[in-house]
Amino acid sequence: MKAFVVDKYNKNGILRLADMPEPQLGDGDVLVEIHAAAVNLLDSKVRTGEFKLILPYRRPFILGHDVAGKVIRVGSKVRKFKLGDDVYARPRDGRIGAFAELIAMDEADVALKPKNLSMEEAASIPLVGLTAWQTLIERAGLKKGQKIFIQAGSGGVGTFAIQLAKHLGASVATTASAASADLLKRLGADLVIDYRKDDFEKVLSGYDVVLNSQDAKTLEKSLAVLKPGGKLISISGPPDPEFAREKRLNLALRMLLRLLSRNIRTKARRRGVGFSFLFMWAQGDQLSKITSLIESGAIRPVVDRVFPFEATNEALAYVETGRAKGKVVVKVR
Repeated sequence: MKAFVVDKYNKNGILRLADMPEPQLGDGDVLVEIHAAAVNLLDSKVRTGEFKLILPYRRPFILGHDVAGKVIRVGSKVRKFKLGDDVYARPRDGRIGAFAELIAMDEADVALKPKNLSMEEAASIPLVGLTAWQTLIERAGLKKGQKIFIQAGSGGVGTFAIQLAKHLGASVATTASAASADLLKRLGADLVIDYRKDDFEKVLSGYDVVLNSQDAKTLEKSLAVLKPGGKLISISGPPDPEFAREKRLNLALRMLLRLLSRNIRTKARRRGVGFSFLFMWAQGDQLSKITSLIESGAIRPVVDRVFPFEATNEALAYVETGRAKGKVVVKVR
Protein backbone atom coordinates (compact mmCIF):
# COMPACT_ATOMS: atom_id res chain seq x y z
CA MET A 1 0.00 0.00 0.00
CA LYS A 2 1.01 3.63 -0.47
CA ALA A 3 1.91 5.57 2.66
CA PHE A 4 3.80 8.66 3.81
CA VAL A 5 6.57 7.68 6.22
CA VAL A 6 9.11 9.28 8.53
CA ASP A 7 12.60 7.97 7.74
CA LYS A 8 14.48 10.17 10.20
CA TYR A 9 13.69 12.96 12.61
CA ASN A 10 14.32 16.26 10.85
CA LYS A 11 12.87 19.70 11.46
CA ASN A 12 12.96 20.58 7.77
CA GLY A 13 12.47 17.07 6.40
CA ILE A 14 9.59 15.85 4.27
CA LEU A 15 7.62 12.65 4.46
CA ARG A 16 8.54 9.98 1.93
CA LEU A 17 5.82 8.39 -0.19
CA ALA A 18 6.59 4.68 0.05
CA ASP A 19 5.23 1.23 -0.69
CA MET A 20 4.56 -0.34 2.70
CA PRO A 21 3.22 -3.78 3.66
CA GLU A 22 -0.42 -4.07 4.63
CA PRO A 23 -0.97 -3.73 8.40
CA GLN A 24 -1.19 -6.96 10.38
CA LEU A 25 -4.62 -7.55 11.87
CA GLY A 26 -4.87 -8.60 15.51
CA ASP A 27 -7.79 -10.49 17.01
CA GLY A 28 -9.26 -7.27 18.44
CA ASP A 29 -8.50 -5.08 15.44
CA VAL A 30 -10.45 -3.65 12.54
CA LEU A 31 -8.78 -3.09 9.17
CA VAL A 32 -9.95 0.20 7.68
CA GLU A 33 -9.73 1.39 4.10
CA ILE A 34 -8.78 5.03 4.62
CA HIS A 35 -10.85 7.63 2.80
CA ALA A 36 -9.58 10.75 4.58
CA ALA A 37 -7.00 11.76 7.18
CA ALA A 38 -6.64 15.04 9.05
CA VAL A 39 -3.30 16.78 9.54
CA ASN A 40 -2.36 18.05 13.01
CA LEU A 41 0.44 20.06 14.54
CA LEU A 42 1.13 16.87 16.52
CA ASP A 43 2.18 15.23 13.25
CA SER A 44 4.80 17.92 12.76
CA LYS A 45 6.10 17.53 16.31
CA VAL A 46 6.33 13.75 15.99
CA ARG A 47 8.11 14.10 12.62
CA THR A 48 10.75 16.43 14.08
CA GLY A 49 11.39 14.11 17.04
CA GLU A 50 10.01 16.47 19.68
CA PHE A 51 8.20 13.56 21.37
CA LYS A 52 10.73 10.81 20.66
CA LEU A 53 11.53 10.30 24.36
CA ILE A 54 7.89 9.56 25.24
CA LEU A 55 6.74 8.22 21.85
CA PRO A 56 9.65 6.05 20.68
CA TYR A 57 8.61 4.99 17.18
CA ARG A 58 10.82 2.64 15.22
CA ARG A 59 11.64 4.25 11.88
CA PRO A 60 10.52 4.18 9.18
CA PHE A 61 6.96 4.62 10.44
CA ILE A 62 3.76 5.93 8.91
CA LEU A 63 2.58 9.28 10.24
CA GLY A 64 -1.00 10.46 10.80
CA HIS A 65 -3.28 10.66 13.88
CA ASP A 66 -6.82 11.19 12.45
CA VAL A 67 -8.65 8.80 10.17
CA ALA A 68 -12.04 8.17 8.56
CA GLY A 69 -12.85 5.23 6.33
CA LYS A 70 -14.61 1.91 5.81
CA VAL A 71 -14.11 -1.37 7.68
CA ILE A 72 -12.94 -4.06 5.25
CA ARG A 73 -11.83 -6.77 7.69
CA VAL A 74 -12.32 -7.57 11.39
CA GLY A 75 -10.38 -9.67 13.88
CA SER A 76 -11.87 -12.80 15.41
CA LYS A 77 -12.70 -11.07 18.73
CA VAL A 78 -14.21 -7.89 17.30
CA ARG A 79 -17.83 -7.38 18.36
CA LYS A 80 -18.58 -3.67 17.81
CA PHE A 81 -18.00 -3.42 14.07
CA LYS A 82 -18.73 -5.31 10.87
CA LEU A 83 -17.62 -5.20 7.26
CA GLY A 84 -18.80 -2.07 5.49
CA ASP A 85 -19.14 0.12 8.58
CA ASP A 86 -18.12 3.76 8.08
CA VAL A 87 -15.89 4.65 11.02
CA TYR A 88 -13.51 7.29 12.33
CA ALA A 89 -10.80 7.28 14.99
CA ARG A 90 -7.68 8.68 16.54
CA PRO A 91 -5.54 5.50 16.63
CA ARG A 92 -3.65 5.03 19.88
CA ASP A 93 -0.02 6.04 20.33
CA GLY A 94 2.27 3.37 18.98
CA ARG A 95 -0.24 2.44 16.27
CA ILE A 96 -0.65 5.66 14.31
CA GLY A 97 -0.50 5.67 10.50
CA ALA A 98 -3.39 7.61 8.95
CA PHE A 99 -1.36 8.90 5.97
CA ALA A 100 -1.83 5.61 4.15
CA GLU A 101 -4.33 3.58 2.18
CA LEU A 102 -5.04 1.12 5.03
CA ILE A 103 -4.75 1.08 8.82
CA ALA A 104 -5.36 -1.58 11.49
CA MET A 105 -6.74 -0.23 14.78
CA ASP A 106 -7.90 -1.65 18.09
CA GLU A 107 -11.70 -1.62 18.03
CA ALA A 108 -11.64 0.20 21.40
CA ASP A 109 -10.24 3.27 19.62
CA VAL A 110 -12.87 3.39 16.88
CA ALA A 111 -16.40 4.82 16.59
CA LEU A 112 -19.07 4.85 13.90
CA LYS A 113 -18.76 7.92 11.70
CA PRO A 114 -21.46 10.59 12.19
CA LYS A 115 -24.07 9.97 9.52
CA ASN A 116 -24.37 13.66 8.66
CA LEU A 117 -20.66 14.15 7.88
CA SER A 118 -18.59 13.40 4.81
CA MET A 119 -15.45 11.33 5.22
CA GLU A 120 -13.35 14.50 5.01
CA GLU A 121 -15.40 16.24 7.70
CA ALA A 122 -15.34 13.15 9.92
CA ALA A 123 -11.56 12.83 9.67
CA SER A 124 -11.23 16.35 11.06
CA ILE A 125 -12.87 15.44 14.36
CA PRO A 126 -11.19 12.68 16.44
CA LEU A 127 -7.98 14.24 17.78
CA VAL A 128 -9.38 17.70 18.46
CA GLY A 129 -12.73 16.35 19.61
CA LEU A 130 -11.16 13.98 22.11
CA THR A 131 -8.73 16.68 23.26
CA ALA A 132 -11.61 19.05 23.98
CA TRP A 133 -13.73 16.33 25.61
CA GLN A 134 -10.94 15.12 27.87
CA THR A 135 -9.95 18.67 28.83
CA LEU A 136 -13.37 20.18 29.45
CA ILE A 137 -15.32 17.17 30.72
CA GLU A 138 -12.82 14.66 32.11
CA ARG A 139 -10.20 17.03 33.55
CA ALA A 140 -11.97 20.35 34.18
CA GLY A 141 -15.47 19.06 34.94
CA LEU A 142 -16.82 22.18 33.24
CA LYS A 143 -20.33 23.04 34.40
CA LYS A 144 -23.17 25.29 33.33
CA GLY A 145 -22.57 28.89 34.38
CA GLN A 146 -18.80 28.60 34.66
CA LYS A 147 -16.37 30.70 32.66
CA ILE A 148 -13.67 29.25 30.42
CA PHE A 149 -10.89 30.90 28.44
CA ILE A 150 -9.93 28.89 25.34
CA GLN A 151 -6.79 30.13 23.64
CA ALA A 152 -6.32 30.19 19.84
CA GLY A 153 -10.02 29.87 19.11
CA SER A 154 -9.66 29.56 15.34
CA GLY A 155 -7.42 26.49 15.54
CA GLY A 156 -8.57 22.89 15.35
CA VAL A 157 -8.91 22.36 19.10
CA GLY A 158 -10.26 25.86 19.63
CA THR A 159 -13.13 25.64 17.13
CA PHE A 160 -14.27 22.35 18.66
CA ALA A 161 -13.73 23.31 22.32
CA ILE A 162 -15.72 26.54 21.94
CA GLN A 163 -18.72 24.58 20.68
CA LEU A 164 -18.43 21.93 23.38
CA ALA A 165 -18.07 24.52 26.15
CA LYS A 166 -21.13 26.37 24.89
CA HIS A 167 -23.09 23.09 24.74
CA LEU A 168 -22.16 22.53 28.39
CA GLY A 169 -23.57 25.95 29.27
CA ALA A 170 -20.33 27.78 29.98
CA SER A 171 -19.41 31.37 29.14
CA VAL A 172 -16.56 31.31 26.61
CA ALA A 173 -13.74 33.77 25.94
CA THR A 174 -11.10 33.18 23.31
CA THR A 175 -8.23 34.82 21.43
CA ALA A 176 -7.96 35.16 17.65
CA SER A 177 -7.28 37.65 14.91
CA ALA A 178 -10.01 40.14 14.05
CA ALA A 179 -10.61 38.27 10.79
CA SER A 180 -11.72 35.17 12.74
CA ALA A 181 -14.00 36.92 15.24
CA ASP A 182 -17.27 36.46 13.35
CA LEU A 183 -16.65 32.74 12.83
CA LEU A 184 -15.89 32.17 16.50
CA LYS A 185 -18.94 34.10 17.66
CA ARG A 186 -21.08 31.93 15.38
CA LEU A 187 -19.53 28.88 17.03
CA GLY A 188 -20.53 30.22 20.45
CA ALA A 189 -17.73 32.43 21.78
CA ASP A 190 -19.09 35.20 24.01
CA LEU A 191 -15.91 37.27 23.89
CA VAL A 192 -13.22 37.26 21.20
CA ILE A 193 -10.01 39.12 22.11
CA ASP A 194 -7.85 40.33 19.24
CA TYR A 195 -4.44 39.05 20.32
CA ARG A 196 -2.73 41.56 18.04
CA LYS A 197 -4.22 44.53 19.90
CA ASP A 198 -5.09 43.47 23.44
CA ASP A 199 -3.46 41.54 26.28
CA PHE A 200 -5.95 38.90 27.42
CA GLU A 201 -4.63 38.96 31.00
CA LYS A 202 -5.68 42.64 31.25
CA VAL A 203 -9.18 41.92 29.91
CA LEU A 204 -10.15 38.68 31.65
CA SER A 205 -10.51 37.83 35.35
CA GLY A 206 -12.36 35.43 37.60
CA TYR A 207 -12.31 32.47 35.19
CA ASP A 208 -12.87 28.88 36.29
CA VAL A 209 -10.86 27.16 33.56
CA VAL A 210 -8.15 28.03 31.05
CA LEU A 211 -7.33 25.74 28.13
CA ASN A 212 -3.74 26.65 27.21
CA SER A 213 -2.37 25.70 23.80
CA GLN A 214 0.34 28.31 23.41
CA ASP A 215 3.91 28.99 24.56
CA ALA A 216 5.41 29.21 28.06
CA LYS A 217 4.95 33.00 28.26
CA THR A 218 1.23 32.70 27.48
CA LEU A 219 0.91 29.84 29.94
CA GLU A 220 2.27 31.98 32.77
CA LYS A 221 0.05 34.94 31.84
CA SER A 222 -2.97 32.62 31.99
CA LEU A 223 -2.60 32.26 35.75
CA ALA A 224 -3.74 35.86 36.17
CA VAL A 225 -7.19 35.28 34.65
CA LEU A 226 -8.14 32.42 37.00
CA LYS A 227 -10.05 32.78 40.22
CA PRO A 228 -8.84 30.92 43.35
CA GLY A 229 -9.49 27.22 42.87
CA GLY A 230 -9.48 27.61 39.09
CA LYS A 231 -7.84 25.13 36.74
CA LEU A 232 -5.11 25.80 34.18
CA ILE A 233 -4.95 22.86 31.77
CA SER A 234 -2.24 22.90 29.12
CA ILE A 235 -2.15 20.77 25.99
CA SER A 236 1.14 22.28 24.81
CA GLY A 237 3.34 21.56 27.82
CA PRO A 238 5.23 21.38 29.93
CA PRO A 239 4.44 17.76 30.86
CA ASP A 240 4.02 17.33 34.62
CA PRO A 241 4.84 14.53 37.11
CA GLU A 242 1.32 13.10 36.88
CA PHE A 243 1.73 12.65 33.12
CA ALA A 244 5.07 10.92 33.71
CA ARG A 245 3.38 8.50 36.14
CA GLU A 246 0.52 7.80 33.72
CA LYS A 247 2.99 7.05 30.93
CA ARG A 248 5.17 4.95 33.27
CA LEU A 249 8.27 6.78 32.13
CA ASN A 250 11.67 5.84 33.52
CA LEU A 251 13.14 7.60 36.53
CA ALA A 252 15.37 9.92 34.50
CA LEU A 253 12.43 11.14 32.39
CA ARG A 254 10.24 11.54 35.46
CA MET A 255 12.88 13.73 37.07
CA LEU A 256 13.30 15.75 33.88
CA LEU A 257 9.56 16.43 33.51
CA ARG A 258 9.33 17.36 37.20
CA LEU A 259 12.08 19.91 36.65
CA LEU A 260 10.58 21.29 33.41
CA SER A 261 7.17 21.88 35.01
CA ARG A 262 8.39 23.04 38.46
CA ASN A 263 8.19 26.76 37.68
CA ILE A 264 4.58 26.80 36.48
CA ARG A 265 3.45 24.36 39.18
CA THR A 266 5.00 26.53 41.87
CA LYS A 267 3.43 29.73 40.54
CA ALA A 268 0.05 28.05 40.20
CA ARG A 269 0.22 26.80 43.78
CA ARG A 270 1.08 30.29 45.06
CA ARG A 271 -2.00 31.68 43.32
CA GLY A 272 -4.23 28.94 44.69
CA VAL A 273 -5.02 27.42 41.29
CA GLY A 274 -4.36 24.02 39.77
CA PHE A 275 -2.07 23.23 36.87
CA SER A 276 -2.09 20.05 34.81
CA PHE A 277 -0.82 18.86 31.44
CA LEU A 278 -3.06 16.82 29.16
CA PHE A 279 -1.85 14.62 26.32
CA MET A 280 -5.01 13.24 24.77
CA TRP A 281 -5.55 9.51 24.44
CA ALA A 282 -7.50 7.33 22.02
CA GLN A 283 -11.00 6.48 23.29
CA GLY A 284 -13.71 5.08 21.05
CA ASP A 285 -16.50 5.33 23.63
CA GLN A 286 -15.88 9.04 24.12
CA LEU A 287 -15.77 9.47 20.35
CA SER A 288 -19.19 7.78 20.13
CA LYS A 289 -20.57 10.42 22.51
CA ILE A 290 -19.06 13.10 20.27
CA THR A 291 -20.80 11.42 17.32
CA SER A 292 -24.14 11.92 19.09
CA LEU A 293 -23.42 15.64 19.61
CA ILE A 294 -22.52 16.07 15.94
CA GLU A 295 -25.58 14.18 14.69
CA SER A 296 -27.80 16.32 16.96
CA GLY A 297 -26.33 19.50 15.48
CA ALA A 298 -24.75 20.68 18.72
CA ILE A 299 -21.28 20.64 17.14
CA ARG A 300 -20.19 21.02 13.54
CA PRO A 301 -16.79 20.48 11.97
CA VAL A 302 -14.71 23.41 10.77
CA VAL A 303 -12.52 22.42 7.81
CA ASP A 304 -10.17 24.97 6.30
CA ARG A 305 -8.75 23.07 3.30
CA VAL A 306 -8.76 19.59 1.77
CA PHE A 307 -5.59 18.42 -0.01
CA PRO A 308 -5.19 15.39 -2.30
CA PHE A 309 -3.29 12.44 -0.82
CA GLU A 310 -0.21 13.06 -2.95
CA ALA A 311 0.01 16.58 -1.47
CA THR A 312 0.30 15.39 2.15
CA ASN A 313 3.61 17.20 2.60
CA GLU A 314 2.03 20.44 1.37
CA ALA A 315 -0.86 19.93 3.80
CA LEU A 316 1.59 19.49 6.68
CA ALA A 317 3.50 22.61 5.65
CA TYR A 318 0.22 24.58 5.60
CA VAL A 319 -0.64 23.42 9.12
CA GLU A 320 2.81 24.52 10.29
CA THR A 321 2.13 28.10 9.13
CA GLY A 322 -0.51 28.42 11.86
CA ARG A 323 -2.91 30.17 9.49
CA ALA A 324 -5.52 27.43 9.15
CA LYS A 325 -9.00 28.12 10.52
CA GLY A 326 -10.19 24.80 11.85
CA LYS A 327 -8.73 21.60 10.43
CA VAL A 328 -6.73 20.61 7.36
CA VAL A 329 -7.63 17.29 5.74
CA VAL A 330 -6.06 14.95 3.19
CA LYS A 331 -8.44 13.09 0.84
CA VAL A 332 -6.98 9.60 0.47
CA ARG A 333 -9.71 7.85 -1.53
